Amino acid sequence: MGRKVSPISFRIKFNESWRSRWFSDKNYSERLIEDMKIRDKIKQLLSNAAISKVEIERDSAMITVFIHSARPGVIIGRKGVGTQDLKEKLQKLATNKISINIVEVKNPDADASIISQNMAYQIGNRIAFRRVMKQAVEKAMQAGAKGVKVIVSGRLGGADIARSEKLISGLVPLSVLKSKIDYSLAEAKTTFGIIGIKVWVYKGEAENKSYIGE
Repeated sequence: MGRKVSPISFRIKFNESWRSRWFSDKNYSERLIEDMKIRDKIKQLLSNAAISKVEIERDSAMITVFIHSARPGVIIGRKGVGTQDLKEKLQKLATNKISINIVEVKNPDADASIISQNMAYQIGNRIAFRRVMKQAVEKAMQAGAKGVKVIVSGRLGGADIARSEKLISGLVPLSVLKSKIDYSLAEAKTTFGIIGIKVWVYKGEAENKSYIGE
């Protein structure tokens, strides 16, 4: 068996919080599917907005969607037209009224999701994968990360047999619960098939507390 535990879900209640924050007794499955549809729609409509993560909060009458992006201007558009258009499209997927909050990612070079998306874009444009890996790791370390690990898997360089390449810089203590690990998975679509990209970014240790809301 491989070590396939997500670093984010592994640390929930220690130094990570849930990406969907609500409680439901009777309509859990319907609301869960609704959340998935909202996330998929945002990913589809805002593929060029460098989105880090999407968080959803619910109460009895309102769904609040927090979109963390390194390029908030792309989402907002001129005079807020982009946000209004996005809200109208998401409203068709939801039963309750939707509110959208845009949160700027201030250090995108050290954000695992944005790093993996940029790597997927470059590899999809036929830039050498080793060069892409090296540049991503160097930028993340310069941006203040304490450690970075990148794994690229698939038919690398158009090879007939799929393989994996790994690059690590600094410390990445995945088994330590108090370590703040940002993780992301992305896929690059090439003429040779899909290249999988995994990124781990170590951002130091969290404060000593038993759970995130304490």
